Amino acid sequence: MTRIAFLDVDGTILEHGSVIAPSTVTAIRRARENGHLVWLSTGRSAGDIHPDVRAIGFDGAITNGGAYATRADELIVDRPMPREDVEALERYFAAHGIHYFLQTHGGVYASEGMGPVMAEYRRERHAQRAAELEAQGLPSEQPLWNEPRPVSDVDRDAVAKAVFVSPSTDTVAHAAAALGDGFHVIPGSIPLPGGSNGEIGQAGVTKGSAITSVLAQLGLSAADAIGIGDSWNDVEMFEVVGSPVAMGNAVPELQKLAGRVTTSVLDDGVHNAFAELGLI
Repeated sequence: MTRIAFLDVDGTILEHGSVIAPSTVTAIRRARENGHLVWLSTGRSAGDIHPDVRAIGFDGAITNGGAYATRADELIVDRPMPREDVEALERYFAAHGIHYFLQTHGGVYASEGMGPVMAEYRRERHAQRAAELEAQGLPSEQPLWNEPRPVSDVDRDAVAKAVFVSPSTDTVAHAAAALGDGFHVIPGSIPLPGGSNGEIGQAGVTKGSAITSVLAQLGLSAADAIGIGDSWNDVEMFEVVGSPVAMGNAVPELQKLAGRVTTSVLDDGVHNAFAELGLI
């Protein structure tokens, strides 16, 4: 029986940085050799997926948190935000002094203040990770950073989602209340030392909605599907697959929602989940 696994990227395949457990690569390739399908399911833009992740080999990719899904060169889900919603988001960010990215299918665009914030984050994160990896006997990471283009260059008819960084700790709740029911606002996964960060997309456009469309096109049922992730944008994925799995590095609330929990990202989490579920 062919099964299909949907894998988050950051915190699931890729440790936040550029480290991939060798067992993850082996498990994905072996599962595909065994006749199963393995898809990416990420909040990232298609143009912002680490090349080492792409090199593993996948049968398709859900990107931008569910706004797009591609199989080979075929775009099978295509749900950018309405332009008026993008403009409403930018007005909200400007009114509250919030830095942000806008994501399209192909790339990422940064507001003027985002560069210095992320440069400092990357510097601190790299120093921290170098010490952690050395302690674990793992090679030092080589961070990949595709410098985003300025937000003034973005096509506002092609924006899929926004990612924000705010000095306030309550911006996720505030944005959800201020923007209304037309938007899907969730906590982000950037481990910043203070403030808050989050993701905003269209209401009803999630990894779960994209998975439902993909399954229908492939003629597979939810019972055939596995979803593995560690972040709040994985909740809807957990809701629509027959076998949801949270990573060991996910917060306890997400682990409880998934029900099944594997080990952490660098502790063979994907491999152990695939083995337990019979894909390898």
